[in-house]
Amino acid sequence: MPFLIVLIIIVFILVITNIKIVPQASAYVLQRLGAYRMTWDTGVHFKIPFIEKVAKVVSLKEQVVDFDPQPVITKDNVTMQIDTVVFFQITDPKLYTYGVDSPMSAIENLTATTLRNIIGELELDQTLTSRDTVNAKMRSILDEATDPWGIKVNRVELKNILPPREIQDSMERQMKAERERREAILRAEGEKKSAILVAEGEKEAAILRAVAKREAQIHEAEGEAQAILSVQKAVAEGIKMLNEAGATKEVIALRSLESLEKVADGKSTKIIIPSEIQSLAGLGASLKEIIGEDKKA
Repeated sequence: MPFLIVLIIIVFILVITNIKIVPQASAYVLQRLGAYRMTWDTGVHFKIPFIEKVAKVVSLKEQVVDFDPQPVITKDNVTMQIDTVVFFQITDPKLYTYGVDSPMSAIENLTATTLRNIIGELELDQTLTSRDTVNAKMRSILDEATDPWGIKVNRVELKNILPPREIQDSMERQMKAERERREAILRAEGEKKSAILVAEGEKEAAILRAVAKREAQIHEAEGEAQAILSVQKAVAEGIKMLNEAGATKEVIALRSLESLEKVADGKSTKIIIPSEIQSLAGLGASLKEIIGEDKKA
């Protein structure tokens, strides 16, 4: 009876220990008597004790591997250090288990040789400016090479590109010179715009001064014309009143002379004297001479 209990316990332990639960995004590679039997997907599975065993537990998630910097030589014989990051995913657990020994070491070596081949065809400047091209070429080559291993390479990135110290110093000096050149160009453009603005301001000021001077001259001329017109109207009204009062021609001429005297006292620089007033002025001068001669006699 005790033997039966012990046997039942042993069988129970064997059953429990041989029940396997495969988690999500994982796969178990099962062997029977040393040969591949099947691949377990997510779920509950049972293996035969002592006959079957789980040869490998494979993660189906995307994995990232950061490889150490590798020395590479460019086409123009510049040695630099480049480290890469590879993103890959296992698509076939069977091929991954039996396709290659030490898959990570194989991917690292394959990445290093591929990188050297690609960089060896490029010059230094092309290497520094063609990361996307290098990444695409490496991804294509690695994906094709790792396909028999059940691995799919999703992406390859050049993490760091480290040229020699003297090359870095030269590049820094070049960048500094370029920044100084751009600064000088920006400063010259600013001075040019400033000079243009100053010139435009002086031009507009000169135009405004000329316009103001012209308007002042126009207003002055209009004022003089208005003054002359007012005098003429006053004379005309005076003559009209004298005519209405029956004045003689001599009286009208004298009134014109009085008006002329008032005009002469003004600020006008030009005075127009009617011909009648000129004749009367001549007549007055003649009378003055005759009167003078009579007094002498």
